[in-house]
Amino acid sequence: MILIVKHIDIEGPGTLGDFLKARKEPFQIIELGEGERIPPDPRVFSGVVVLGGPMNVYEEDIYPFLKEENNFIQNVLNDGVPFLGICLGAQLLAKAAGALVVRSPVKEIGWYHITLTPEGKTDPLFAGFCPQDPVYQWHGDMFQIPLGGKLLAVAEGCPHQAIKVGSNAYGLQFHIEITDKSIQEWGEKYCQTDLPGRLDHAKVMVDDYYKYRHVFTNQAQRLYQNLLEIIHANHSPCTN
Repeated sequence: MILIVKHIDIEGPGTLGDFLKARKEPFQIIELGEGERIPPDPRVFSGVVVLGGPMNVYEEDIYPFLKEENNFIQNVLNDGVPFLGICLGAQLLAKAAGALVVRSPVKEIGWYHITLTPEGKTDPLFAGFCPQDPVYQWHGDMFQIPLGGKLLAVAEGCPHQAIKVGSNAYGLQFHIEITDKSIQEWGEKYCQTDLPGRLDHAKVMVDDYYKYRHVFTNQAQRLYQNLLEIIHANHSPCTN
């Protein structure tokens, strides 16, 4: 069973959920923003995916679940459970591993290109990944690299795009799970604060989604399959 952690209703698993359903891979969604509690022991799961959200990793007074989530991710790292953090999830991974999360040099909202580092080119998560294809971004913060962590992908505006911590914990600053619906919903929810005076930008991003959809979907499916292989290659979950 794969655990998927949500922080807000409009930032769900998207195409990752579709991928897991199509492969009959069991998963459970925990909605922290709805008051659900994160399970105490990550070893009962074969893998953990933590999704995005508009909050900052340090806003534990406003979002008390962040402190509990930080402890949970630290247990994930200690127990070696395969992990993927997306956007906020990647920043939470870095924080749990002892690194700072800071303001990104560039607030990235829309479609951008990333470049794999030498470590990224040989990492199993990015096997077959084509950095020439664009990825989708919506963030103002950026994770630093934890001690012992590996930087797997970079970009011109935001230099820290993907990290690996330990043997099988990954963080992606960019979103691979988005759909046209999620871009539209995020635009309606976030554009007024993140892009004041640019409310039409949501429509532009949706139009770009249709332009990039084929290559973007193939890219996401490739990464999901790589993640699933990493999860299956790991030790079986604890059943005690």
